[in-house]
Amino acid sequence: MDAQQLERLRKVLEEERASAIAELERYGADPDSERVEPIEGIDDNFADSAAATAERSEILAFIDSARERLADVNAALRKMDAGTYGSCETCGNPISEERLEARPLSVQCVRCAASS
Repeated sequence: MDAQQLERLRKVLEEERASAIAELERYGADPDSERVEPIEGIDDNFADSAAATAERSEILAFIDSARERLADVNAALRKMDAGTYGSCETCGNPISEERLEARPLSVQCVRCAASS
């Protein structure tokens, strides 16, 4: 992978990182810890507590998803810094440039991903 493509992918990953952090902050979640502020707009004393519980669960699922995405992006950026980005975690072979362009968070080559 050439330096220009690597820099382009780094920019994509950094934008994804900023997006995940913004999403976490929008939901009152700390991007650097497991802390979550009380969720605005959900009244725990609401007569329909099942609806409040369902809404809280949905928001917490969004938070979990954003945290997973952020962790994946941070791992990819660390690999870039270490010079190991683009190597399959299963077989060690290079991940194709096409796959990384389409899915910069890929950790496996197409063959290994298909057999997982």
